[in-house]
Order: sequence, then structure tokens, then C-alpha cells
Amino acid sequence: MDAPPADEGHRAGEAAFRRATLAIFLAGVAVFAMLYLPQVLLPELTRVFAVSPAASTLAVSVATAGLAAGLLVLGPVSDRRGRTAILHGSLAAAALLAVLVAAAPSWPVLLVLRGLQGFALAGLPAVATAYLREELHASVGARAIGLFVSGNAIGGLTGRLLGGVLVDLGGWRAAAGGIALLGVGCAVAVWVLLPPSRRFVRVPPEVPVARQLLAGVTDPVLLGLYGCAALLMGAFVAVYNAATFRLESAPYGLAPAVAGLVFLAYLLGSVSSAVGGELAGRFGRRPVVPVAVAVMAGGVALTLAAPLGLFVTGLCVLTVGFFAAHGVASGWVALRAASGGRAVGQAASLYSFWYYVGSSVGGTLAGLAWGGGGWPAVVLLTGGLTLAALVLSLVLGRSTALQPDGSRTG
Repeated sequence: MDAPPADEGHRAGEAAFRRATLAIFLAGVAVFAMLYLPQVLLPELTRVFAVSPAASTLAVSVATAGLAAGLLVLGPVSDRRGRTAILHGSLAAAALLAVLVAAAPSWPVLLVLRGLQGFALAGLPAVATAYLREELHASVGARAIGLFVSGNAIGGLTGRLLGGVLVDLGGWRAAAGGIALLGVGCAVAVWVLLPPSRRFVRVPPEVPVARQLLAGVTDPVLLGLYGCAALLMGAFVAVYNAATFRLESAPYGLAPAVAGLVFLAYLLGSVSSAVGGELAGRFGRRPVVPVAVAVMAGGVALTLAAPLGLFVTGLCVLTVGFFAAHGVASGWVALRAASGGRAVGQAASLYSFWYYVGSSVGGTLAGLAWGGGGWPAVVLLTGGLTLAALVLSLVLGRSTALQPDGSRTG
């Protein structure tokens, strides 16, 4: 590999640090707003296109599946070609496809466009954590990645809240068009703000992609982190997919705009991801992840309560736990890969690949669980996934760290 530049990266307080973190934050907002907008539209899509609740969840699942596939391509490409060009191209293509989604004439066309949009959106998770680790000083890396994850949370919140209001005002096309405009605006802002890479280390083209991929799956700690990503994201998306149906049906009977307010819980996730990064910097990642997962499990259990206030509280608690665990785990992947001499972009892409595989599978299973057994079946599904992640995170907590030369330390 090429030798890295001598500088140690942008530090807190520098203009370049502020521009980089703001740009990645806005990119996270755009990606999650575009990716998960259909979640608040699921009941409306069920009515307009005359599909079942389980089929309507494909509007989310095909996009996350396309994103997962894109990660396997764009991760290795970013290790060879650099981070910023892929990020810019990804946002531009996804925003264009968002405009086309709003004009989709039929359900099959909408699903095809959503799959392509998901593939395009893969550029951000493929490069974001690698870019932040490379371009920012090590002392602020965990904080910056926590801010990126908080951008994901704000984007998810924006897509659902704005989508819920717009679908009430003008139907699902108005909601999709509004989020498309948001995507275009964020893409332009990122183009202006994002500093070019200075510390990118290119993987030589003669290194086979297959060897890169193999390097990312030979470390048991990385494999465990990928497993946590799939289990946690599967549970999280399953809960929120099914929650839209529960809130709009008896006994609550909420309108889409009112039901969408439940996604205000994402504000708590935005805070918890940043706090998780701070705690990881202070106490280490190993104790923080299982505690965050345990918080999420408690929130899942609380959603069984019938009163609306307790149900919403449960969503808030599980959201806090999920974003804290995900923010810390994603940073752990980048650190572990770098310490073991593996390509950081490839490892980050594999983490995101399993994260979105979990989203696709969990989101679709949620529709089936809701249709087959109502909310108790959804809790059984998501509780099982979360408890499995808790066990896995506890096992990871007993792993040993690696020194920069790849040797183990107790």
C-alpha cells in the first residue's frame, strides 16, 4: 500500500474538521431520509397499490437489499479509487432516483427504482467511517462517527415526520417528492463542504478483491460485529415497520401525520449515538456495546404494554439503545480492521452489508409477523433477535485488542 501522509488528521476546532463532520452529517441525513421514507407510508402504499402489509414492506426491503449489494462493490472500489468521489456520485444518483420514485407509475416500477436507489445509496456507508477515520485526528474519531450516526437518526426522523405530513396533504407522491428535494439539497451541500481526502492510502490494483474480502472475514471479532449489526438492525427495522400498522389500527387509530410523530424518538437516538461514542472513548468499546443492547432489549419488552404512552416510551428506549450500540460497533470495526492491517473500507462495507441484510430480512419478517400474530408476534421476533445480539456482544467483550502491528494485547 502507499505510505500515508505525515499529518495526523483534522483536529477539533479546525475549520476542516467542522466542514468534514457537517458534510458527513448531512450525507447521513439524506441517505436515511431517502432510504426509510416508505416506512411511514406503508399503510398508504397498501391501500393505493392494493398490496398486503407484508408486500408493502418490500418498498423498504428492496432498497436495503440493493444497498447491501452495492456495498460489496463500492467498498473495494473506495479502497482503490478514494472516498470522496464515490460519496458525491452516490448522493447525486440517489437524489435523481428519488425524483423518479415519486413519479413511478406502478408497484413493480416503484420496487425496481427503489432497488436501484438502494444500490446508489451504498456509497455513503461504504466510505463514511473510513473517511472519518483517515481524515480526522484519532482523538476525535469516535466522536465524529457518533455524529455521523446521529445524522442517520436525524435523517430517519426527517423522512418519517415530513413524509407523514406530506402524505396527509397530498398522498404518497407528495411525500416522496418532498424527500427527493431534501436529497438534492443535501447532495449540493456535501459537494461544497466536504474536504478532499489527504490521508487516503490506496490499495494497489494488483491486490485481488477476493483477497480483500477474505481479509475482512478471517477475524472472529469482525465476524461477531457483523453479526451484531444484522441482528440489531433486523430487530430495529422490524419494530418500526410494524409500529406504523399498529398505530393506525385499533385501538389507537392515528392518522399518518400523527403516527409519524412517534419517529421523534429518533432525536433520542441522535443523542445516544454521540453519547455512546464519548463513553467508548472513555471506557472502551467492549463494555459499552452490551449495555446499549440490553437497553434496547428492555425497550422491546416495554412495547408490549397496551397504553399508547408506554408503547411510545418503549420505542424511545429501544431507539436509544440501538443507536448507541450501532454507533460504537461501527467505529469498533474501523479500528479493529486498521489494527489488524486489513482494508478499512472493505471491513466497514462488510459491516454495513450485514447491517442492511438484517434490515431487509427483519423488515419483511415484521410484515409477516404482524399479519400472522399481531404485535405479540412482532415482539417475539424482535426480542429474539435482540437477545441473540446481547449474547454475541458479551462474547465480543471478552475479546483481546490488537496493536497496530496486528499482535494481540491483553
